Amino acid sequence: MGQKISGSIKSVDVRGEPSYRPVRRELRGPDFCRPPRLDLLLDMPSASPETQLRHAWNPDDRSLNVFVKEDDKLTFHRHPVAQSTDCIRGKVGYTRGLHVWRIHWPARQRGTHAVVGVATAEASLHSVGYTALVGSDSESWGWDLGRNRLYHDGKNRPASTSAPTYPCFLEPDESFVLPDSLTVILDMDEGTLSFMVDGQYLGVAFRGLKGKRLYPIVSAVWGHCEVSIRYINGLDPEPLPLMDLCRRVARLALGRERIHHIDTLPLPQTLKNYLQYQ
Repeated sequence: MGQKISGSIKSVDVRGEPSYRPVRRELRGPDFCRPPRLDLLLDMPSASPETQLRHAWNPDDRSLNVFVKEDDKLTFHRHPVAQSTDCIRGKVGYTRGLHVWRIHWPARQRGTHAVVGVATAEASLHSVGYTALVGSDSESWGWDLGRNRLYHDGKNRPASTSAPTYPCFLEPDESFVLPDSLTVILDMDEGTLSFMVDGQYLGVAFRGLKGKRLYPIVSAVWGHCEVSIRYINGLDPEPLPLMDLCRRVARLALGRERIHHIDTLPLPQTLKNYLQYQ
């Protein structure tokens, strides 16, 4: 099984000039198989505003150079402090289940080191200088959005060993051009961290996360940058009820074009409501 990835790839030609081209590649292997539970979660209604607030940035677990906005509790603002890298963790640490959240980070506000990932409660939240702080030690795992690299325990990585490329289908002269938003997928039952961009599953970035309590985290260096987190939803590890699985099959059979016309189907209203998560 596999999937086709389409997006924007930047490559550098022999003259050193960047060029942009669309990419469409079929990816195969276990790391690129989009988990069925993820599709089920994304088909569910998004979390309520109250739930999103419970899973938002933690104003009490941050570098002193960032603050959660009073008028938007899902967004933090970083002060323009020079030679400083600053982090903030989410309020909730996850130990079980599948959890998905969206990070909105405008590309023009990322600067030289913009890293998104997860961390334990022990991970550092501040560092002098500009660095990829998330993933620098054994307590955090991060994706550098500008360098397309994965970091974990980077301080102890041998100098002769480069950080893994992500997405891993990139050629040496290519970089993945990210839009303003990306989706983070943490599966604590499988112990994996993955990412999605524009609805495209980019594959497993990290494994071996079982048995930990992990929080959403980002590290930023750009002055006045604002980064938002929006919890999409979560699934418990227990098997889903047969009724929920049947609803998923019915919605798949309808397809994207007809999913919004359930009310026109010759079905009892109770069943229509159930198919629409009402």
